[in-house]
Amino acid sequence: MHVIIVGGGNTGSYLAKMLVENRHTVRVIEERPALLQKLFAEIPSECIISGDGSAPSILEQAGITKAHVLAAVTGSDETNLVITSLARFEFNVPRVIARINNPKNAWLFTKEMGVDVALNQADILAHLVAEEMSLGDMMTLLKLRRGKYSLIEEKVHPSSLACRKKLRDLSLPTECTIVALIRNSELIIPHGDTVFEPADEVLALVHQPHLYEFAALLAPQGPIAR
Repeated sequence: MHVIIVGGGNTGSYLAKMLVENRHTVRVIEERPALLQKLFAEIPSECIISGDGSAPSILEQAGITKAHVLAAVTGSDETNLVITSLARFEFNVPRVIARINNPKNAWLFTKEMGVDVALNQADILAHLVAEEMSLGDMMTLLKLRRGKYSLIEEKVHPSSLACRKKLRDLSLPTECTIVALIRNSELIIPHGDTVFEPADEVLALVHQPHLYEFAALLAPQGPIAR
């Protein structure tokens, strides 16, 4: 894919490095000298465009007419909205993603403003913290489909309902699947006869409304605090 990232700060540079490593065509637009110097030390020079990411001429230099995705991740919500509007309505970029810096501005980041996906970092972090507090030892590794599904990791407690039972005998929640087990540092791909042992690390993909129900299978018997 051809991806344009506007904003070369920590978020933009990390995303660019990850995409470059996965062999995508990446162009990062940044105009601040200090950040440009940092970018040149981290990613190939042909990936870097020096200039104002809200200027149509700079976007064209970055190849926006053939871009599959544009991500506006600057530290200014106003700038990000200008960029997303240009990307969608002037250049018809198929997928437009924007970073929200101030949660109070979240209501502006809509499809009408050209935004397909709005990443409200403060809101995401707050919800993750609250979720980790309420789900005990369960760890959320990844959110999918805007939080509809979670890839989670949880250990099998010796007194849990799942301990010493076969996978086929567990009543898993709707839209939940066990992806893998890690036992003594070895990865196990589970099947119906796989028996859950104490301290097994379970990786599962779970539909958000059923997280507590799934957690109850692996946790000590008794109610899980919400």
